[in-house]
Amino acid sequence: MAKVVQFPVNPAPEKFGLQRARKKKCKEPSKQGQLNLFSNGRVIKLNKLTAFEEALLIDEQGDKKTARILYQKAIEAEDCIADCFCNLGIIDSQEGNYPKAIDSFTQALKHNPRHYEAHYNLANLYAEVGNYALAKLHYEIAIELEPSFPNSYYNLGLSLALMKLYDEAVKVLSTYCELTPDEEHQQISDLIFKLSTMTSR
Repeated sequence: MAKVVQFPVNPAPEKFGLQRARKKKCKEPSKQGQLNLFSNGRVIKLNKLTAFEEALLIDEQGDKKTARILYQKAIEAEDCIADCFCNLGIIDSQEGNYPKAIDSFTQALKHNPRHYEAHYNLANLYAEVGNYALAKLHYEIAIELEPSFPNSYYNLGLSLALMKLYDEAVKVLSTYCELTPDEEHQQISDLIFKLSTMTSR
């Protein structure tokens, strides 16, 4: 049974949720030693969406069942494999299938070890199940890969506070404040103040 830990702030801060992967430069590395027999061929599609883009569109519309099928097809077509696995991990997590979600996120990292959304989502999942040490590790990797993404700092700060690493939590939450607009800081400022008083005890 999980132990509930109260934050020293009312209301308790909510962590930011999972981060869906979107198409960037998601060309997968070509398989070494294999010739592409169809390098001069053309695939003519009836719509302009790639397999991944179509899956993402359906996913964002809320049809998780169809999105899952389309992400699998995109993986088979070798279209944005890491992004597909990352988004499948989100679907698995939303369905409460945490072991499958962890597997999907790690599959994303197998195809692209620098996939920051997979690291961030894996960290969120570990934090959700109470494994703050692994959450901390993956948040730190996500920050290394994408230092301007503020949600990683916020969630890392909450995880550090739960680990009673108050000095580190204050430092990370202060960085979050530097990256976000002032109007978002009231609750965080209260939390930082209370954590600061805990460090001086």
